Amino acid sequence: MSSAFSRQEGVKRVCTILQRAGFFLYDLHNTRPSSFDLIARRDSTLLLIKVLKNIDALGPEEANRLRTQARLLHGTPLLVGHASGASSLTDGVLYSRYGIGIVTLTTLEDFLWEGIPPFLFSSPGGIFARLDSHRLRQAREQRGLSLGALADVAGVSRRTIQLYEEGAGAEVDVVERLERFLGETLAAALDPFTPQSPFRSRESEEEETVGAPSSPSPEGDWIREVFAQLDDQGWDVVVTTRSPFDALARPEAAPREEVVLMGVGDLRSAERRASLLGQIARVAEGQAFFVVPERKTRTNIHGTPLVTYVEIRRRGGPEELRELLSERARS
Repeated sequence: MSSAFSRQEGVKRVCTILQRAGFFLYDLHNTRPSSFDLIARRDSTLLLIKVLKNIDALGPEEANRLRTQARLLHGTPLLVGHASGASSLTDGVLYSRYGIGIVTLTTLEDFLWEGIPPFLFSSPGGIFARLDSHRLRQAREQRGLSLGALADVAGVSRRTIQLYEEGAGAEVDVVERLERFLGETLAAALDPFTPQSPFRSRESEEEETVGAPSSPSPEGDWIREVFAQLDDQGWDVVVTTRSPFDALARPEAAPREEVVLMGVGDLRSAERRASLLGQIARVAEGQAFFVVPERKTRTNIHGTPLVTYVEIRRRGGPEELRELLSERARS
């Protein structure tokens, strides 16, 4: 799939891989705006996936949005890519940009279909493996070897062997020398779905934020009031940008409860986006609703409840709003 790789085909291939591996997913790669192309769940694993032909196209702001939205949904961001610059990515290697794990299609397929995880990761300076620190220390001590003796075999310093036993990554040729000498498999398997594994950089430790909406129009004043009203009623509301939903909310008193995805706009906007919100909420195992200035006779669109700003104001707290949403979803 070298030169023939396209983002469109990449998304299709990822969908096939996930579906065959038992994931329930929703494809929104043609939806704009959105920081992710696919949302997929299998059991407790929720993935927000972006597919790129060249991973260098991922900028820090977009990565920050993807990381933050995944965190708010209790999910993991993942990038599936083909190349970096003019070079193709290597299968079986876990890459990273801004704290987001990156794999090739083949790496994802091997991991989900064959149960073969990546054992190598890319970091400034080359390709590395993470040593099983416990096994390395145990193998050294069982053979009565000092740190210095093992360092001579590996061609590194005594302090470096000590770092390996504390969990530091090692260059591939060093790992091979140690494995040959000790007769043990020392490279540890890596989980692409574990956030920021196996690296932790300053980029990934930056504070994650989701920006406020950009320059609302005068008629958007009521939208700001909606968020303020929910905040006063005991909701923790996070406004999003470049996202298929306008905000995410959870009761402040129960932050581990299912997330509520919100859309806000006129009825025409609700007609376009309410179904999309409902699909994402189903995969994320949350709720969705759309706030409109006036509802007229409709109570929901494809099962996604419609609620007016006046009805929001009349609610006394999260439980009352949840009851209303349940009624509207069924009616």
